[in-house]
Amino acid sequence: MSILVGNHSRVIVQGITGKEGGFHASQCREYGTNVVGGVTPGKGGQEFEGLPVFDTVYEARMATACNVSLIFVPPAFAADAILESIEASIELIVCITEGIPVNDMVKVYSALKSSKSRLIGPNCPGIITPGQAKIGIMPGFIHMPGRVGLISKSGTLTYEAVNQLTELGIGQSTCVGIGGDPIIGTQFIDLLALFEADRDTDAVVMIGEIGGSLEPEAAAWIRDNMSKPVIGFIAGQTAPPGRRMGHAGAIISGGDETAHAKMKVMRECGLFVAETPAMIGETVKQALSQSRKRYAGPAGLSMVY
Repeated sequence: MSILVGNHSRVIVQGITGKEGGFHASQCREYGTNVVGGVTPGKGGQEFEGLPVFDTVYEARMATACNVSLIFVPPAFAADAILESIEASIELIVCITEGIPVNDMVKVYSALKSSKSRLIGPNCPGIITPGQAKIGIMPGFIHMPGRVGLISKSGTLTYEAVNQLTELGIGQSTCVGIGGDPIIGTQFIDLLALFEADRDTDAVVMIGEIGGSLEPEAAAWIRDNMSKPVIGFIAGQTAPPGRRMGHAGAIISGGDETAHAKMKVMRECGLFVAETPAMIGETVKQALSQSRKRYAGPAGLSMVY
């Protein structure tokens, strides 16, 4: 079992005839993802590597029964692409595009509230269930099927954490890059709830960064709602106040938005906290070990994990 994507996913790529969209559509297919078509307005009726290309998402949905859309559309048009997928009732929308205007995302966020769609991103690396489906730009070869979920604002740290886990022999159930923009479609708590309900996920890695309040809110939710261990890390420990670091949302505007303040809240809420990026894998290993001991039965065998 996994969350959101897997063998059941039927994917279309919006912008499939563009350079980035075409390249990553091919990469996703090579990984084994069931890509069933693409959308490029004005190019309906053409093919891309044997896949049908449609003028609209609605046409693609009617013809292919797609349930996931992967978006590689320039920033000026990306919000409209998301809205088009929402209107077509696509269940999961993954938007890789960086630099979408905030005002455009306000409209998207409003439309999502009254829709049947879930948005991952924008400005994110996508989502992967190892061995089943890769939807985005994550390097598939570093992933290994397993029982640890991962949620991250940072694409680069996602890859670093996954590589550490794989090298330690710790596989992943599903890895999700939520993006670092001020307005995103799916937040930490949304995914933590899904991982908590997933019988095949034993622990979750949550990688945040400076700025905003998503991480402290998630930590409080974890304290009150999660039975599974959560391993946390916050990027940007050396960032000066008032200066944006990397993502548009990564800017410290108050004392409680620093990395150290967020890590303090995580510890207080019972999370296992990795002090540096290099310690994420070992911290996960420690958390799993402690959890197995905690739930071991009389014979020393795990009752939960």
